[in-house]
Amino acid sequence: MPYEFLEDFATADIAFHAWGRDLEAVFKAAGDAVINTMIDNLEAIALSETRHFELENDQLDLLLFNFLQEFVYYKDSELLLLRAQQVEINQTESTYHLTSITQGERLDDDRHHQRVDVKAVTLHQFKLEETENGWMAQVILDI
Repeated sequence: MPYEFLEDFATADIAFHAWGRDLEAVFKAAGDAVINTMIDNLEAIALSETRHFELENDQLDLLLFNFLQEFVYYKDSELLLLRAQQVEINQTESTYHLTSITQGERLDDDRHHQRVDVKAVTLHQFKLEETENGWMAQVILDI
């Protein structure tokens, strides 16, 4: 699993690092970490509903922030647990563009073992940086 939860990092919040060999991989891993914060069995999510994300931002880290907020939004508005299946990031001049296909299903109390409710992604100590092994993100979630 290309992410890890950070103990004793943020009081009353949950923090994680996500990583991947490229931007698309770290975005997908961070999306899974957000959903895995809410339920402990990602493999129980049936890929029966599809949502497309199209986002843009002039800052790459804020593009990731906006991307992660989409997972929280769909969970809150439609009780939909989504997993990124495809992520594509392009840059034109000074703007980054993201298109993503996500799939998932509505929260089912009998099959999805709930952990905590994520209220929001925070900007506190939020990081996205390129490393010698690819990309790494650090995220704190408000629960």
